[in-house]
Amino acid sequence: MKVITLREGKERSLLRRHPWVFQGSIDKGKADPGETVRVVAHDGRFLAWAAYSPTSMIRVRAWSFEEAERIDAAFFERRLRAALAARARMPIASDGVRLVHGEADGLPGLIVDRYGDVLSAQFLSAGTDRWKPVIADLLMTLTAARGLYERSDSGVRALEGLHPATGWLRGGGETTVTIREHEWRLTLDVAEGHKTGFYLDQRDNRKFFAETVRHFGLERVLNCYCYTGGFSVAALAGGARQVTSIDSSAPALARARAHVELNGFEAARHEALDADVNESLRRFLKEGRRFDAIVLDPPKFAPTAAHAERAARAYKDINRLALKLLEPGGLLFTFSCSGGIGTELFHKIVAGAGIDAGVDGFIHARLGAACDHPMTLAFPEGEYLKGLVVLKR
Repeated sequence: MKVITLREGKERSLLRRHPWVFQGSIDKGKADPGETVRVVAHDGRFLAWAAYSPTSMIRVRAWSFEEAERIDAAFFERRLRAALAARARMPIASDGVRLVHGEADGLPGLIVDRYGDVLSAQFLSAGTDRWKPVIADLLMTLTAARGLYERSDSGVRALEGLHPATGWLRGGGETTVTIREHEWRLTLDVAEGHKTGFYLDQRDNRKFFAETVRHFGLERVLNCYCYTGGFSVAALAGGARQVTSIDSSAPALARARAHVELNGFEAARHEALDADVNESLRRFLKEGRRFDAIVLDPPKFAPTAAHAERAARAYKDINRLALKLLEPGGLLFTFSCSGGIGTELFHKIVAGAGIDAGVDGFIHARLGAACDHPMTLAFPEGEYLKGLVVLKR
């Protein structure tokens, strides 16, 4: 077993059971990509069993902090069983569920989503990639799914020295799946959809949006960066008279239109625009259009803290425009999925947008990812999705 020795004083994060060790914290020791290593403090004390990644800034990702534990097939079976058992206890009103959420489930770099009878997985670290065949077999056995599709096409893999990998790992068949979410039906394609196929993390926020539209009697709704129209369906379910969905992806908009029809809503109540969001917001202002509710769910503007300053400007601009477009008494549902933008900073950005727009508002709610995307006490970096609901005064 190869040993990785940390510099003096660098053992504190592992002692707090944080799973990452960065390159600069290592004193000596090397291993092959994904190889299991013994991580010790400068004085030789055991700290963790971990996967080594020779090209990543996150050089070590901990599997276990128990010296007696062995990293083998039985280990992965225990972790996967624990993740599945945790989801079985959660109040999830859907057959689209995140079964494994990386570090939160003690499996750094592994994402597994279940869509009906199909699994879609991302192996994003050298460690999970090395154990891929074992993990794939276990997932099929433990879930009885008809197939496991790999979506390891994230740019994160390049940082691990890994090439993109997609396709059926186990089983096969049709990649388009229809799932139930609350009282709605939504379709996705595990081969072509964003991430593993869909944004399950917004499930409960879509339900809350429908309830909010209904409670406040919001009639004109604008859904920006709508993707396949989850929030648009929610708005219509909440009783919105007219919903406008904007995205720059024609295939996503086609699926959004199909979702409106699939859920029994009149096509005339839904307008789908293939356009740039920022330009559309400016045009609506010039045209004098106003809305009772606006959803801003943009892509990741700041993947890391290094991108935060530039991303902050982009977030501020779209929120400023949206706040101007809202009717008094209207609501803004605004989100950031950027890991480099923390909750406090996001609040400051939206507050700054309000100042620039000459708008004040109540913080009606703070939102995050659905419960099957957990954040643990030891790994606060797991909190990536944050949202604010602002009631315009």
